[in-house]
Amino acid sequence: MAAWVWLYQEGRWSYSKGKEKEQDAANFFFSSSKREHAGPYRCQYQVYQTREVSEESDPVELVLTDRRYPAPGISLHPEQCVETGTNITIRCWSLNYRAAFLLHKNGSSDPIQRQESSDGGTATFSLFGVTPADSGTYRCSYRPRGYPFVSSPLGDSVMLEVTPTVAPPGAEEQSRANMVMAVVRGIVAALVFGLGVFFVIDARSLWIRRD
Repeated sequence: MAAWVWLYQEGRWSYSKGKEKEQDAANFFFSSSKREHAGPYRCQYQVYQTREVSEESDPVELVLTDRRYPAPGISLHPEQCVETGTNITIRCWSLNYRAAFLLHKNGSSDPIQRQESSDGGTATFSLFGVTPADSGTYRCSYRPRGYPFVSSPLGDSVMLEVTPTVAPPGAEEQSRANMVMAVVRGIVAALVFGLGVFFVIDARSLWIRRD
């Protein structure tokens, strides 16, 4: 349907564009992205024929990377290869002391953790009781305080490898033996119960015949 579409940047600008009936969407472009373009955006449209105005859409965030900020450092403890259940600490730091740090994992579109920096310009992220699903490459970025939609470049990466817990030698055989014993005990209990029921019925039959 043909409509007039508005793009709102919260607290700043609004843009408008007509959408023809054959078009599925209205596209807005910034020929050169600047810091003032960063922030949350919403859309709204008005149908030409009915003049009805839609509700505003859910917001999307435009975050710009500013390479004037140095990339943050990162460290991992314990290093690299750990066993399942280990607690991991990832530390990020930068020269910009007033910033919010974000922890990124390759394969995840959004940061997995966020933390305000301490007075020393560092942030410490914790991963408790890690599993093989936590294996992967981690990086940090930060957003200067006062500019929540401006980001530093991603820093260097650290690799975390989580190995599955290995059963001790003989554990599988012991588990099988325990299962066999449980089955045998169940069969013996069933036989004892069956014999008990048989003797009770037989005794009652004998008592009835005597009467």
